[in-house]
Amino acid sequence: MTSGDDRPDPRPLELDPEHLDGHTIDELTDYLEAGRVPADPSIDGSPACRLALDALERLHGLTPDLIAADTAAEPEADDGWVRRVLGGIALDAHAGRRIPVPTSVPHADLGITEGAVRGLVRAAENAVPGLVVGRCRFDGDVTRPGAPVTVLVDVSVPYGRPIPPLVEQLRGEIAGRLALHTELNVTAVDITVRDVRPYGS
Repeated sequence: MTSGDDRPDPRPLELDPEHLDGHTIDELTDYLEAGRVPADPSIDGSPACRLALDALERLHGLTPDLIAADTAAEPEADDGWVRRVLGGIALDAHAGRRIPVPTSVPHADLGITEGAVRGLVRAAENAVPGLVVGRCRFDGDVTRPGAPVTVLVDVSVPYGRPIPPLVEQLRGEIAGRLALHTELNVTAVDITVRDVRPYGS
């Protein structure tokens, strides 16, 4: 459970429409900026798109000032951390594995998608101002009740603020949300700081 390490990311951060029911991050961004009007049932009816829209809405609250600060500091820089965050949103929004939910009701078969739980983890960034979650994944067999699971989270943090307290605050928030809303046996929340960026607010 460290605030950073040298492990390579196991998959590239691709913006693949297959994870968003045929839509792209650009389309969802345009839809969000238009106030979701006119309504698009193919977006509003997609759990993956709704998760991505929620994450984009939080990101948009930070992005303008941060991009301006990046541009002022490094005129030739690309979209860097923003693209990594967007890539994480696109990959994390797809449904993934089905996580069973124990119940005492006979013959009931309840479950929640891995994508929904990733959305729960991503939303924890709201509790830590300035910190942005870029990618979330689960190491362990989430389909087997009681199996140990490690939550792996990549984050971007604002420059000038102590990193360990931010990481510990996020770790506690994630662990608390998962304990409250899921039956996962979370044995660790491993947070990796991928980017340190100007804090524009």
